[in-house]
Amino acid sequence: MALTEEEQNRYARHMILEGVGPEGQEKLRAAKVLIVGAGGLGSPIAMYLAAAGVGTIGIADGDRVELSNLQRQILHRTGGIGTMKVDSARETLQEMNPHVRVIPYPYRITEERIRDLVKEYDIVLDAVDNFPAKFMINDACVHAGKPFVHGGILGFSGQLMTYVPGRGPCYRCIFEEVPPKGAVPDCSEVGVMGVLPGIIGTLQALEALKYILGIGTLLVGKMLIFDGLKMQFRTVQFDGPSPDCKACGGH
Repeated sequence: MALTEEEQNRYARHMILEGVGPEGQEKLRAAKVLIVGAGGLGSPIAMYLAAAGVGTIGIADGDRVELSNLQRQILHRTGGIGTMKVDSARETLQEMNPHVRVIPYPYRITEERIRDLVKEYDIVLDAVDNFPAKFMINDACVHAGKPFVHGGILGFSGQLMTYVPGRGPCYRCIFEEVPPKGAVPDCSEVGVMGVLPGIIGTLQALEALKYILGIGTLLVGKMLIFDGLKMQFRTVQFDGPSPDCKACGGH
């Protein structure tokens, strides 16, 4: 179905871009993206994907909005404290762009749930804040042959990488196993600068849009690392998939 006049006006700055145009905007409208986590990273991811016109956005999160979230989780408002994050997110996104379909999944992911969820989507965005969930997302996407974009933040720094089946290492190739509980500090212990998830989450959203449109160079086989105190980006290159990887190495 062709874009309506209202959609053409809304996405006018997209459609004059080389590599996008009306055909690319229609690809975005037809796309289905799953965001796991409606917090710091999930907020800018969801808002920019909705603004860009991604047609279906699934959001999985089992938490409720808390006052301490509002320093960085821009999907949510003071009046929404106590509500489910996925409901708060849907309200914000549909107010932003009524053309977008938002599907809330108001629960924490498990291995079974995430395997069922990823089958329904074109690409998955890892916006969670704990290692077990990150490994579950990786393993489910590898198993289902789905691409995903990893993001992580802590303190003043962050990182992201993209996995595309058959084109590079997965998250488990690089980090192998979930670290023991307490071995790596998290944001509740170290803290996180409020704007940091905006930087990393926005870059994750850009990776997803590039994948859907089939343009540019993705962060496949490499990790982009950002140091906010030094205002520096660096890229770490990785070899291809590990033959010993428990997710994508043939086990």
